[in-house]
Amino acid sequence: MQTTTTLHNGRRAEIWTSDWLALLECLDAESIDLLVTSPPYFIGKEYDESTRLADFEYTISRLAQPAQRVLKPSGSLCWQVGNHVRKNRVIPLDYTVAKIMDGHSDLVLRNRIIWGFSHGTNPQRRFSGRHETILWYTRSNEYFFDIDAVRVPQKYPGKRHYKGPNKGQYSGNPLGKNPGDIWEVGAIWDIPNVKACHVEKTDHPCQFPVALARRLVVALSPEGGTVLDPFLGSGTTAIASLIEGRNFVGCDISPEYAELARQRLDALKRGKLRYREDVPVRSPRPTEAVSITPPHFKGH
Repeated sequence: MQTTTTLHNGRRAEIWTSDWLALLECLDAESIDLLVTSPPYFIGKEYDESTRLADFEYTISRLAQPAQRVLKPSGSLCWQVGNHVRKNRVIPLDYTVAKIMDGHSDLVLRNRIIWGFSHGTNPQRRFSGRHETILWYTRSNEYFFDIDAVRVPQKYPGKRHYKGPNKGQYSGNPLGKNPGDIWEVGAIWDIPNVKACHVEKTDHPCQFPVALARRLVVALSPEGGTVLDPFLGSGTTAIASLIEGRNFVGCDISPEYAELARQRLDALKRGKLRYREDVPVRSPRPTEAVSITPPHFKGH
């Protein structure tokens, strides 16, 4: 098993080229503050072992106990999942994960977070999928949670109490409001997914954005804590962790993806990594070519 360590902002990221189980078995019990990962969906991507839902279920069932073992009592686990689609049949994987976790661990589900995005594939026989799901679990009732780190601007900052002892006083939290469990950048939590023109795009086919991982890292782990991703992919969770002053450990069974993650971390260390900040999506101006309606479009 090859390992590499990258230092940034006084923190370290340890990258393993190995199977996820080998890494989890090497980690000390109760050593991880936050586990953030997106396991393969088994839908035919190059890194999938098969296209069978049963194989996804088997992977999650094997992960549940080792993941629970390495989490600190104050720790959290976040599964980021989408849908398993076969022959135009959609199976929401968050339902599958929740059922398996109930039977294989003592972790407590705290939120089912909907990550919405505007772009993706456009099927012909069903509505376009424009969201994925994050299931947030905790090891105990004494979990770390910093809501102030991820508050969003108040929608009505001038709103006041209209009755009671606080009548006439501002009713909103001056630090911002709780973002809720539907995540969009700006008004809610609409974080653009990583497609062809995204500044973070690499050769990995199912890359999730740095902004998504950063929100989880700052809200669910303490500064200086340790974040784990046993399905490293392109290294997004590692990047988010170092940016936010956390240590990181993770692995990928693919030498190519592990090397890609190392390269991105090296670019971060050198100040050369491009990533999208967590800011509202800018609508195109009318003068931009993409916003001009072609003559053949009907009803627009």
